[in-house]
Amino acid sequence: MRLTVFRERMAEHFGAGYAETFARDHVMSALGGRTVDEALSDGWDAKEVWQVVCTVMDVPREKR
Repeated sequence: MRLTVFRERMAEHFGAGYAETFARDHVMSALGGRTVDEALSDGWDAKEVWQVVCTVMDVPREKR
């Protein structure tokens, strides 16, 4: 998954403003105690991060 697609999906699910805040501030144990932004900066694949977000935040299956 391209990073641009990842960011689009985040904005579609959370709303543009909250998606940025969530990615910057919400620490998830499934990402090794990282935020979305930290995981991406540390080299995690965007698709893997999106799958974690979907699982943790109960994103509907049709948006995954």
